[in-house]
Amino acid sequence: MKKILSFMRYLSIIFISILCLMPFIILLILALNTPKRNFYDGNMFIPDFYFANFVEGWIKSNIGRAMINSGIITIGSVCMIVILGAMAGYAISRFDFKFNKGIYGILLCCMMVPGIINTVPLYTLMIDLNAVNTLWGMVCICTTLAIPQAVFVFTGFIKSLPKEIEEAAVIDGCTQFKVFWTIILPLLKPCISAVVILNGFGIWNNYSQAVFFLQDSAKHNVPQALSVYFQQFAGAKWNLMAATAVIAIVPVVITFLIFQKNLMQGLTDGALKG
Repeated sequence: MKKILSFMRYLSIIFISILCLMPFIILLILALNTPKRNFYDGNMFIPDFYFANFVEGWIKSNIGRAMINSGIITIGSVCMIVILGAMAGYAISRFDFKFNKGIYGILLCCMMVPGIINTVPLYTLMIDLNAVNTLWGMVCICTTLAIPQAVFVFTGFIKSLPKEIEEAAVIDGCTQFKVFWTIILPLLKPCISAVVILNGFGIWNNYSQAVFFLQDSAKHNVPQALSVYFQQFAGAKWNLMAATAVIAIVPVVITFLIFQKNLMQGLTDGALKG
């Protein structure tokens, strides 16, 4: 009976995995088909391996410039989220000051507010700061929206770490600042991986804020560039649309493969123990 249940469990996992991968498989097949071929012609699961679609899509869509913009926004935002979130999480979890729980509660409440609701006041603020159509302005917006979740994850993870390590370092003469950077931060690698993946993908694919704050075509990120290309140039050329979309998701896949090893440990140790 146990063998049957185990077999059914693995069969279910395989089936779910295939369902999740199917859209990406279809996208890759469309990207490798010739312009004249319909998806249902011949054997639909065997593409023509027509790689010229990627070259044409890259040139016509200007996806390269958009990927650079998205890369700057994503890397800048993720770095700020990790540093500020880890420092705030360390302060909340280790120092029992007067407004500690109140600040933590406010941050948790901010997690429940959809980011799109803040668009109007944020846009007004960005105009005053001359930050509209600037990459650094978009970095600040993405960082601000993601900080509450990062603080929540970092706080829970740091609470699970033994205090004795820090106390021994303080006795040896380390300041709290040095304790954080030399002892605590290296121990946060699983948690950092989780924060990078959870927020990095969302920032790379951010369209709802980018459409308001990055109106200049030279500042468009990947979702905006794809949207403009699909609407104005690609039309019904599914092979070009699919090829451009495949190019856009390659950095995301590479990032996930780099950080996925510590993802589950960071989520369970951070969110659940918090």
